Amino acid sequence: MKIRISAIAVLFGLILASLTFAQQDESHKLVQFQMAILKKGPKWDTTKEVERNQILHQHLRNVVSLLQSGKAVIAGPFGDDSDLAGIFVFRSASAEEAKTLVDADPSVKAGLFVPEMHPWFSEDIFKKADMPLNMGMVYFGFLKKGPNRKEGDDKIPEIQERQKAHIANIVRLAEAKKLVMAGPFGDDGELRGIFVFRVESLKEAQDLSATDPMIKIDRLRIELHPWQIPSGVLPR
Repeated sequence: MKIRISAIAVLFGLILASLTFAQQDESHKLVQFQMAILKKGPKWDTTKEVERNQILHQHLRNVVSLLQSGKAVIAGPFGDDSDLAGIFVFRSASAEEAKTLVDADPSVKAGLFVPEMHPWFSEDIFKKADMPLNMGMVYFGFLKKGPNRKEGDDKIPEIQERQKAHIANIVRLAEAKKLVMAGPFGDDGELRGIFVFRVESLKEAQDLSATDPMIKIDRLRIELHPWQIPSGVLPR
């Protein structure tokens, strides 16, 4: 638990600081993965339901193959009705390799899904999925820049204190086994990182997110989705 919490604890410090920490202490190493955020593509609405279901069945077979090979460490669909379809996380040698893998997926080739690629850092906590595949529900949160995040404000003492409180809250949620997966994105974009909660409801995930000091002051915002993932992949 200490290793997993320490990786989460550096989550929303500066990414370079996180990487330096990882390089200095191999037991707490953050690994770079590639995350594909799958969005509904141009053919989603125009493809007939029977054909779409056939393609999605092929997609599922591909997901199982990638999980069994270890090329994908976790994957699953979102369970709400939005333009976001789901997530792939790849353990790959390069962004190009991960993009090749996701582009070969039948649902992407057919235009049902369009991938948005991001480098993403996490401790390597992932295990092989249980087979036969059995899906369970968690809650995935995208942490995004909030309107009160200003360039250079991380040097302001008040924000630095908030950051310490933010990290302490992450540790608290991890120790309570509510926060089971987290990590920062490696590109400096609108998306800052993710939280994944193993809780009983979306409302509970929302309530736990609201305890975050950075979310309280609108420096970060969270967008939550129910997420179906293979059992056995994430630690309990």
